[in-house]
Amino acid sequence: MSETRKSKFPRESFVSMTELVLPNDTNTFNNLMGGRLMHWMDIVSAIAAQKHSNRHVVTASVDNISFKHPIRLGNVVTLRARVTRAFQSSMEVRIDVDAEDIPAAHKFESNAAYFTFVALDKDGKPTDVPAVVTETPEEAEYYEGALRRRQLRLILAGRMKPSEAAELRSIFDIKES
Repeated sequence: MSETRKSKFPRESFVSMTELVLPNDTNTFNNLMGGRLMHWMDIVSAIAAQKHSNRHVVTASVDNISFKHPIRLGNVVTLRARVTRAFQSSMEVRIDVDAEDIPAAHKFESNAAYFTFVALDKDGKPTDVPAVVTETPEEAEYYEGALRRRQLRLILAGRMKPSEAAELRSIFDIKES
């Protein structure tokens, strides 16, 4: 295991990406295909994780992605990603997606999701990542919630027993048996 590393430029792990929805990106209803959006979300979040860890990263999990509003042909899509918390070798990344119909001057929130990435060393083995330092109340809120989201992901993946999820138990005021 490598020693704990400090991120040189933690603020650079905030990444924004803009895409124009073209005909090849749409379904038969002229809406952005969900798979295309997920592809863009994976790219922007991987860049954020890579910048935070200064390592190559691989996608470990994707949380629920709900589609609030359809994104139409010709809309401009802005994806913003940031590392919300780092664990030993993994990082949780939040992605917020907005879309804009520029001629109509209409901008709207479309999606949000959390992706998890694992940093790899030169031999392709998981390696330590720097801690996340929060600077705003919003960042602190995402950071605090990350442990609960991680425990839920681990339970759903069968890698943790619900009885071991102390953070989740505290939410529901579940007493140990």
